[in-house]
Amino acid sequence: MKPTDLRGILQYVPRFRDKTFVIAVDGAIVTDDNFANILLDIAVLRSLNIRVTLVHGASAQIRALAAERNVTPSDTDGTGITDAETLKLALTASNRLTHEILEGLAIHDLRAACPNAITAHPMGILGGVDHQLTGKVERVDVDLLQTLLQQGIIPVIPPLGFDGEGRTYRVNSDGVAVAVAEALKAVKVIFVTTYDGIFRQGRLFRQVLASDLAEVLARNRDEFPPEALSKAIHAAAACKAGVPRVHVINGRVDEALLTEVFSNEGIGTLIYANEYQQIRRALKKDVPAILKLIQPSVESEELVRRTRASVEKQLGDYYIFETDKNTVGCVALHPYPDQRMGELACLYVKASHENQGIGRKLIQFAESKARELGLDSLVALSTQAFTYFQSKGGFQEGTPDDLPPARREKYEQSGRHSKILIKRLK
Repeated sequence: MKPTDLRGILQYVPRFRDKTFVIAVDGAIVTDDNFANILLDIAVLRSLNIRVTLVHGASAQIRALAAERNVTPSDTDGTGITDAETLKLALTASNRLTHEILEGLAIHDLRAACPNAITAHPMGILGGVDHQLTGKVERVDVDLLQTLLQQGIIPVIPPLGFDGEGRTYRVNSDGVAVAVAEALKAVKVIFVTTYDGIFRQGRLFRQVLASDLAEVLARNRDEFPPEALSKAIHAAAACKAGVPRVHVINGRVDEALLTEVFSNEGIGTLIYANEYQQIRRALKKDVPAILKLIQPSVESEELVRRTRASVEKQLGDYYIFETDKNTVGCVALHPYPDQRMGELACLYVKASHENQGIGRKLIQFAESKARELGLDSLVALSTQAFTYFQSKGGFQEGTPDDLPPARREKYEQSGRHSKILIKRLK
Protein backbone atom coordinates (compact mmCIF):
# COMPACT_ATOMS: atom_id res chain seq x y z
CA MET A 1 0.00 0.00 0.00
CA LYS A 2 1.31 3.45 -0.85
CA PRO A 3 1.53 5.68 2.19
CA THR A 4 -0.53 8.28 0.39
CA ASP A 5 -3.44 5.85 0.00
CA LEU A 6 -6.40 6.66 2.20
CA ARG A 7 -6.10 3.52 4.34
CA GLY A 8 -2.46 4.26 5.01
CA ILE A 9 -3.27 7.79 6.10
CA LEU A 10 -6.28 7.05 8.28
CA GLN A 11 -4.34 5.25 11.01
CA TYR A 12 -2.48 8.49 11.74
CA VAL A 13 -5.45 10.87 11.62
CA PRO A 14 -6.61 10.52 15.26
CA ARG A 15 -3.06 11.18 16.45
CA PHE A 16 -2.60 14.37 14.43
CA ARG A 17 -6.11 15.84 14.31
CA ASP A 18 -6.19 19.43 15.65
CA LYS A 19 -2.42 19.32 16.22
CA THR A 20 0.00 21.88 14.79
CA PHE A 21 2.76 21.21 12.28
CA VAL A 22 5.39 23.84 11.49
CA ILE A 23 6.65 23.31 7.95
CA ALA A 24 9.90 25.16 7.21
CA VAL A 25 10.63 25.37 3.49
CA ASP A 26 13.98 26.47 2.09
CA GLY A 27 13.82 29.21 -0.51
CA ALA A 28 15.31 26.91 -3.16
CA ILE A 29 12.31 24.60 -2.74
CA VAL A 30 9.71 27.35 -3.11
CA THR A 31 10.92 27.95 -6.68
CA ASP A 32 11.38 24.24 -7.45
CA ASP A 33 9.01 22.52 -9.89
CA ASN A 34 7.88 20.14 -7.13
CA PHE A 35 6.69 22.91 -4.81
CA ALA A 36 3.21 22.76 -6.33
CA ASN A 37 3.00 19.16 -5.12
CA ILE A 38 4.14 20.19 -1.65
CA LEU A 39 1.31 22.71 -1.52
CA LEU A 40 -1.08 19.96 -2.56
CA ASP A 41 0.27 17.82 0.28
CA ILE A 42 -0.36 20.71 2.67
CA ALA A 43 -3.93 20.82 1.38
CA VAL A 44 -4.25 17.15 2.35
CA LEU A 45 -2.99 17.95 5.86
CA ARG A 46 -5.50 20.75 6.21
CA SER A 47 -8.33 18.50 5.00
CA LEU A 48 -7.49 16.20 7.94
CA ASN A 49 -7.82 19.08 10.42
CA ILE A 50 -4.08 19.38 10.94
CA ARG A 51 -3.08 22.97 11.62
CA VAL A 52 -0.19 24.13 9.47
CA THR A 53 2.14 27.07 9.92
CA LEU A 54 4.51 27.69 7.01
CA VAL A 55 7.94 29.29 7.49
CA HIS A 56 10.13 29.96 4.48
CA GLY A 57 13.74 30.84 3.84
CA ALA A 58 15.16 33.06 1.11
CA SER A 59 18.89 32.32 0.87
CA ALA A 60 18.80 31.06 -2.73
CA GLN A 61 16.79 34.07 -3.85
CA ILE A 62 19.07 36.55 -2.06
CA ARG A 63 22.07 35.06 -3.86
CA ALA A 64 20.28 35.17 -7.21
CA LEU A 65 19.11 38.75 -6.68
CA ALA A 66 22.61 39.83 -5.66
CA ALA A 67 24.07 38.28 -8.82
CA GLU A 68 21.39 39.99 -10.91
CA ARG A 69 22.27 43.37 -9.38
CA ASN A 70 26.00 42.63 -9.43
CA VAL A 71 26.43 43.14 -5.69
CA THR A 72 27.99 40.92 -3.03
CA PRO A 73 25.71 40.14 -0.08
CA SER A 74 27.32 40.22 3.35
CA ASP A 75 25.24 37.20 4.39
CA THR A 76 22.48 35.06 2.90
CA ASP A 77 21.18 32.75 5.64
CA GLY A 78 20.57 35.10 8.55
CA THR A 79 23.48 33.99 10.71
CA GLY A 80 26.32 36.26 9.55
CA ILE A 81 26.57 40.02 9.11
CA THR A 82 23.61 41.71 7.43
CA ASP A 83 24.45 45.16 6.13
CA ALA A 84 21.90 47.64 4.79
CA GLU A 85 22.30 46.51 1.16
CA THR A 86 21.87 42.84 2.07
CA LEU A 87 18.76 43.65 4.11
CA LYS A 88 17.26 45.31 1.02
CA LEU A 89 17.95 42.11 -0.93
CA ALA A 90 16.40 40.02 1.86
CA LEU A 91 13.27 42.20 1.93
CA THR A 92 12.78 41.99 -1.83
CA ALA A 93 13.47 38.25 -2.02
CA SER A 94 11.34 37.39 1.02
CA ASN A 95 8.37 39.46 -0.10
CA ARG A 96 8.45 37.86 -3.56
CA LEU A 97 8.55 34.37 -2.07
CA THR A 98 5.78 35.09 0.41
CA HIS A 99 3.60 36.31 -2.45
CA GLU A 100 4.37 33.17 -4.50
CA ILE A 101 3.43 30.96 -1.56
CA LEU A 102 0.18 32.84 -0.95
CA GLU A 103 -0.65 32.50 -4.65
CA GLY A 104 0.07 28.78 -4.58
CA LEU A 105 -2.07 28.20 -1.50
CA ALA A 106 -4.92 30.15 -3.09
CA ILE A 107 -4.87 27.78 -6.06
CA HIS A 108 -5.77 24.97 -3.63
CA ASP A 109 -8.50 27.07 -1.96
CA LEU A 110 -6.42 27.43 1.17
CA ARG A 111 -6.68 30.68 3.10
CA ALA A 112 -3.37 32.14 4.22
CA ALA A 113 -1.91 35.35 5.61
CA CYS A 114 1.50 36.82 6.30
CA PRO A 115 1.44 38.14 9.91
CA ASN A 116 4.05 40.33 11.58
CA ALA A 117 4.28 37.76 14.38
CA ILE A 118 8.07 37.73 14.90
CA THR A 119 9.57 40.26 17.27
CA ALA A 120 13.33 40.35 16.88
CA HIS A 121 16.26 42.18 18.36
CA PRO A 122 19.79 42.59 17.04
CA MET A 123 22.06 39.59 17.27
CA GLY A 124 24.63 42.12 18.45
CA ILE A 125 28.38 41.86 18.71
CA LEU A 126 29.65 38.30 18.82
CA GLY A 127 33.35 37.53 19.04
CA GLY A 128 34.06 41.20 18.48
CA VAL A 129 32.02 41.25 15.24
CA ASP A 130 28.96 43.50 14.90
CA HIS A 131 26.27 41.55 13.05
CA GLN A 132 24.46 44.83 12.25
CA LEU A 133 20.98 44.06 10.89
CA THR A 134 21.02 40.34 11.59
CA GLY A 135 18.49 39.57 14.29
CA LYS A 136 17.31 36.73 16.46
CA VAL A 137 13.81 35.92 17.57
CA GLU A 138 12.86 37.60 20.84
CA ARG A 139 9.15 36.79 20.94
CA VAL A 140 6.45 35.10 18.87
CA ASP A 141 2.97 36.61 18.85
CA VAL A 142 1.19 33.40 19.82
CA ASP A 143 -2.25 34.99 20.13
CA LEU A 144 -2.09 36.30 16.57
CA LEU A 145 -0.98 32.95 15.14
CA GLN A 146 -3.54 30.98 17.16
CA THR A 147 -6.31 33.32 15.99
CA LEU A 148 -5.35 32.64 12.38
CA LEU A 149 -5.07 28.88 12.91
CA GLN A 150 -8.43 28.70 14.68
CA GLN A 151 -9.99 30.38 11.64
CA GLY A 152 -8.41 27.82 9.30
CA ILE A 153 -5.90 30.36 7.98
CA ILE A 154 -2.30 29.23 7.31
CA PRO A 155 0.26 31.72 8.65
CA VAL A 156 3.10 32.24 6.16
CA ILE A 157 6.14 33.59 7.98
CA PRO A 158 9.17 35.03 6.14
CA PRO A 159 12.74 35.14 7.55
CA LEU A 160 12.25 38.66 8.87
CA GLY A 161 11.61 40.10 12.31
CA PHE A 162 10.60 43.51 13.64
CA ASP A 163 11.40 45.38 16.83
CA GLY A 164 9.26 47.80 18.79
CA GLU A 165 10.66 50.76 16.87
CA GLY A 166 9.60 49.37 13.50
CA ARG A 167 13.07 48.29 12.46
CA THR A 168 13.41 45.15 10.34
CA TYR A 169 15.99 42.42 10.87
CA ARG A 170 17.08 39.47 8.77
CA VAL A 171 16.61 36.31 10.84
CA ASN A 172 17.50 32.69 10.16
CA SER A 173 14.43 30.79 8.97
CA ASP A 174 15.41 27.59 10.79
CA GLY A 175 15.54 29.56 14.03
CA VAL A 176 12.17 31.12 13.27
CA ALA A 177 10.64 27.68 12.70
CA VAL A 178 11.92 26.40 16.05
CA ALA A 179 10.71 29.49 17.92
CA VAL A 180 7.27 29.29 16.31
CA ALA A 181 6.99 25.57 17.00
CA GLU A 182 7.91 26.06 20.65
CA ALA A 183 5.42 28.91 21.04
CA LEU A 184 2.57 27.01 19.37
CA LYS A 185 3.44 23.74 21.13
CA ALA A 186 3.66 22.07 17.71
CA VAL A 187 3.99 18.29 17.53
CA LYS A 188 6.22 18.42 14.46
CA VAL A 189 8.71 20.62 12.71
CA ILE A 190 9.31 19.52 9.13
CA PHE A 191 12.32 21.03 7.38
CA VAL A 192 11.81 20.79 3.61
CA THR A 193 15.14 21.22 1.88
CA THR A 194 17.15 20.21 -1.20
CA TYR A 195 18.86 17.11 0.22
CA ASP A 196 17.69 13.76 1.57
CA GLY A 197 18.22 14.38 5.28
CA ILE A 198 20.98 14.82 7.82
CA PHE A 199 24.25 13.14 6.91
CA ARG A 200 27.27 12.49 9.09
CA GLN A 201 30.46 11.45 7.33
CA GLY A 202 28.43 10.54 4.26
CA ARG A 203 25.97 8.34 6.17
CA LEU A 204 22.30 9.31 6.28
CA PHE A 205 20.65 9.32 9.68
CA ARG A 206 17.24 7.64 9.35
CA GLN A 207 16.23 8.11 12.97
CA VAL A 208 18.25 9.67 15.76
CA LEU A 209 17.51 10.60 19.36
CA ALA A 210 17.82 14.36 19.80
CA SER A 211 20.14 14.08 22.80
CA ASP A 212 22.43 11.77 20.79
CA LEU A 213 22.46 14.24 17.90
CA ALA A 214 23.26 17.13 20.25
CA GLU A 215 26.13 15.13 21.76
CA VAL A 216 27.62 14.39 18.33
CA LEU A 217 27.27 18.05 17.33
CA ALA A 218 29.08 19.14 20.47
CA ARG A 219 32.02 16.82 19.79
CA ASN A 220 32.24 16.47 16.02
CA ARG A 221 30.40 19.30 14.29
CA ASP A 222 32.82 19.20 11.36
CA GLU A 223 31.57 15.71 10.44
CA PHE A 224 28.32 17.22 9.11
CA PRO A 225 28.11 18.78 5.64
CA PRO A 226 27.79 22.59 5.84
CA GLU A 227 24.39 22.68 4.15
CA ALA A 228 22.87 20.33 6.75
CA LEU A 229 24.53 21.73 9.86
CA SER A 230 21.89 24.39 10.55
CA LYS A 231 19.09 21.81 10.26
CA ALA A 232 20.89 19.44 12.63
CA ILE A 233 21.50 22.17 15.22
CA HIS A 234 17.95 23.49 15.10
CA ALA A 235 16.41 20.01 15.07
CA ALA A 236 18.18 19.18 18.34
CA ALA A 237 17.16 22.58 19.74
CA ALA A 238 13.51 22.05 18.77
CA CYS A 239 13.33 18.72 20.59
CA LYS A 240 15.01 20.24 23.63
CA ALA A 241 12.35 22.97 23.55
CA GLY A 242 9.57 20.39 23.69
CA VAL A 243 8.79 19.53 20.05
CA PRO A 244 8.40 15.72 20.00
CA ARG A 245 9.43 15.09 16.39
CA VAL A 246 11.53 16.94 13.81
CA HIS A 247 11.84 15.76 10.20
CA VAL A 248 14.31 16.75 7.49
CA ILE A 249 13.18 15.78 3.99
CA ASN A 250 14.04 16.41 0.36
CA GLY A 251 11.34 18.65 -1.09
CA ARG A 252 12.31 17.73 -4.65
CA VAL A 253 10.97 14.20 -4.15
CA ASP A 254 7.33 13.80 -5.14
CA GLU A 255 5.05 12.98 -2.18
CA ALA A 256 7.96 13.39 0.23
CA LEU A 257 5.89 15.32 2.77
CA LEU A 258 3.01 12.84 2.95
CA THR A 259 5.38 9.87 2.87
CA GLU A 260 7.33 11.25 5.82
CA VAL A 261 4.23 12.06 7.88
CA PHE A 262 2.00 9.11 7.02
CA SER A 263 4.35 6.15 6.76
CA ASN A 264 6.36 4.37 9.39
CA GLU A 265 9.50 4.19 7.23
CA GLY A 266 9.49 7.84 6.18
CA ILE A 267 11.77 9.21 3.52
CA GLY A 268 14.23 11.53 5.28
CA THR A 269 15.67 11.95 8.77
CA LEU A 270 13.57 11.77 11.94
CA ILE A 271 14.93 13.41 15.08
CA TYR A 272 12.88 12.52 18.15
CA ALA A 273 12.81 13.94 21.66
CA ASN A 274 12.17 10.67 23.48
CA GLU A 275 12.27 6.94 22.93
CA TYR A 276 9.50 6.55 20.41
CA GLN A 277 10.18 2.82 20.22
CA GLN A 278 8.93 0.24 22.67
CA ILE A 279 8.66 -3.51 23.19
CA ARG A 280 5.41 -4.67 24.71
CA ARG A 281 3.43 -7.83 25.21
CA ALA A 282 1.28 -8.72 22.21
CA LEU A 283 -2.49 -8.39 22.51
CA LYS A 284 -5.16 -10.32 20.66
CA LYS A 285 -5.67 -7.38 18.30
CA ASP A 286 -1.96 -7.63 17.33
CA VAL A 287 -2.21 -11.20 15.97
CA PRO A 288 -3.10 -10.19 12.37
CA ALA A 289 -0.19 -7.70 12.35
CA ILE A 290 2.21 -10.39 13.60
CA LEU A 291 1.12 -12.88 10.93
CA LYS A 292 1.40 -10.24 8.22
CA LEU A 293 4.80 -9.14 9.52
CA ILE A 294 6.39 -12.60 9.43
CA GLN A 295 4.76 -13.70 6.13
CA PRO A 296 7.85 -12.95 3.97
CA SER A 297 10.03 -15.03 6.28
CA VAL A 298 7.51 -17.86 6.29
CA GLU A 299 7.47 -17.87 2.49
CA SER A 300 11.27 -18.09 2.41
CA GLU A 301 11.08 -20.97 4.91
CA GLU A 302 13.13 -19.03 7.43
CA LEU A 303 10.33 -19.12 9.99
CA VAL A 304 7.84 -21.93 10.55
CA ARG A 305 4.27 -21.23 9.48
CA ARG A 306 1.96 -20.19 12.30
CA THR A 307 -1.82 -19.99 12.31
CA ARG A 308 -3.89 -17.38 14.03
CA ALA A 309 -5.19 -20.02 16.43
CA SER A 310 -1.68 -21.20 17.36
CA VAL A 311 -0.48 -17.65 18.06
CA GLU A 312 -3.58 -16.85 20.11
CA LYS A 313 -3.11 -20.05 22.12
CA GLN A 314 0.37 -18.89 23.23
CA LEU A 315 -0.31 -15.16 23.02
CA GLY A 316 1.26 -14.50 26.40
CA ASP A 317 4.61 -15.62 24.98
CA TYR A 318 4.66 -13.04 22.16
CA TYR A 319 6.10 -9.53 22.22
CA ILE A 320 6.14 -6.86 19.53
CA PHE A 321 8.51 -4.01 18.77
CA GLU A 322 6.68 -0.79 17.93
CA THR A 323 7.87 2.36 16.25
CA ASP A 324 5.37 5.18 16.70
CA LYS A 325 2.68 2.56 17.40
CA ASN A 326 3.47 0.52 14.28
CA THR A 327 4.59 -3.10 14.55
CA VAL A 328 8.03 -3.52 12.98
CA GLY A 329 9.38 -6.54 14.85
CA CYS A 330 8.37 -9.47 17.05
CA VAL A 331 9.73 -12.25 19.22
CA ALA A 332 8.32 -15.07 21.30
CA LEU A 333 9.64 -16.63 24.50
CA HIS A 334 8.22 -20.10 25.12
CA PRO A 335 9.17 -21.20 28.66
CA TYR A 336 9.86 -24.78 29.75
CA PRO A 337 9.97 -24.25 33.52
CA ASP A 338 10.60 -27.89 34.43
CA GLN A 339 13.90 -27.75 32.53
CA ARG A 340 14.49 -24.09 33.55
CA MET A 341 14.82 -23.36 29.87
CA GLY A 342 13.15 -21.06 27.36
CA GLU A 343 12.88 -21.07 23.58
CA LEU A 344 13.47 -17.81 21.74
CA ALA A 345 11.21 -18.09 18.69
CA CYS A 346 9.54 -16.08 15.94
CA LEU A 347 12.26 -13.43 15.90
CA TYR A 348 11.64 -11.14 12.94
CA VAL A 349 12.26 -7.51 11.97
CA LYS A 350 10.58 -5.77 9.07
CA ALA A 351 12.91 -5.35 6.09
CA SER A 352 12.59 -1.55 6.15
CA HIS A 353 13.91 -1.53 9.73
CA GLU A 354 16.84 -3.92 9.39
CA ASN A 355 20.35 -2.89 10.45
CA GLN A 356 19.04 -0.64 13.22
CA GLY A 357 19.75 -2.97 16.12
CA ILE A 358 16.11 -3.96 16.61
CA GLY A 359 16.79 -7.71 16.38
CA ARG A 360 19.46 -7.45 19.06
CA LYS A 361 17.10 -5.45 21.30
CA LEU A 362 14.46 -8.16 20.93
CA ILE A 363 16.97 -10.86 21.84
CA GLN A 364 18.11 -8.88 24.87
CA PHE A 365 14.50 -8.34 25.89
CA ALA A 366 13.77 -12.07 25.66
CA GLU A 367 16.87 -12.80 27.74
CA SER A 368 15.71 -10.36 30.42
CA LYS A 369 12.27 -11.96 30.50
CA ALA A 370 13.84 -15.41 30.74
CA ARG A 371 15.91 -14.31 33.74
CA GLU A 372 12.78 -12.83 35.37
CA LEU A 373 11.18 -16.27 35.00
CA GLY A 374 14.17 -17.91 36.67
CA LEU A 375 15.31 -19.71 33.52
CA ASP A 376 18.93 -20.79 33.19
CA SER A 377 19.26 -21.02 29.40
CA LEU A 378 17.73 -20.11 26.07
CA VAL A 379 17.50 -22.18 22.91
CA ALA A 380 16.73 -21.03 19.40
CA LEU A 381 16.12 -23.06 16.25
CA SER A 382 17.14 -21.60 12.92
CA THR A 383 17.51 -22.77 9.34
CA GLN A 384 19.03 -19.60 7.86
CA ALA A 385 19.80 -17.01 10.54
CA PHE A 386 21.97 -19.14 12.82
CA THR A 387 25.08 -17.02 12.20
CA TYR A 388 23.11 -13.96 13.35
CA PHE A 389 22.25 -15.66 16.64
CA GLN A 390 25.89 -16.60 17.10
CA SER A 391 27.47 -13.25 16.18
CA LYS A 392 24.85 -10.86 17.57
CA GLY A 393 23.20 -12.88 20.30
CA GLY A 394 26.07 -14.85 21.78
CA PHE A 395 24.48 -18.25 21.10
CA GLN A 396 26.51 -21.41 20.51
CA GLU A 397 25.60 -24.38 18.38
CA GLY A 398 24.04 -27.24 20.34
CA THR A 399 22.46 -30.63 19.67
CA PRO A 400 18.95 -32.08 19.90
CA ASP A 401 19.90 -33.33 23.36
CA ASP A 402 19.89 -29.69 24.54
CA LEU A 403 16.16 -29.36 23.81
CA PRO A 404 13.47 -29.97 26.42
CA PRO A 405 11.80 -33.37 25.77
CA ALA A 406 8.53 -31.85 24.53
CA ARG A 407 10.36 -29.50 22.18
CA ARG A 408 12.67 -32.23 20.91
CA GLU A 409 9.67 -34.31 19.87
CA LYS A 410 8.30 -31.41 17.80
CA TYR A 411 11.74 -30.82 16.34
CA GLU A 412 12.08 -34.38 15.11
CA GLN A 413 8.55 -34.39 13.67
CA SER A 414 9.03 -31.14 11.75
CA GLY A 415 11.70 -32.41 9.36
CA ARG A 416 13.16 -28.90 9.09
CA HIS A 417 16.57 -29.99 10.42
CA SER A 418 17.08 -26.56 12.00
CA LYS A 419 20.35 -25.79 13.69
CA ILE A 420 19.99 -25.74 17.46
CA LEU A 421 21.52 -22.79 19.25
CA ILE A 422 21.87 -22.42 22.99
CA LYS A 423 22.84 -19.64 25.37
CA ARG A 424 23.51 -20.08 29.08
CA LEU A 425 22.09 -17.25 31.15
CA LYS A 426 24.02 -18.05 34.30
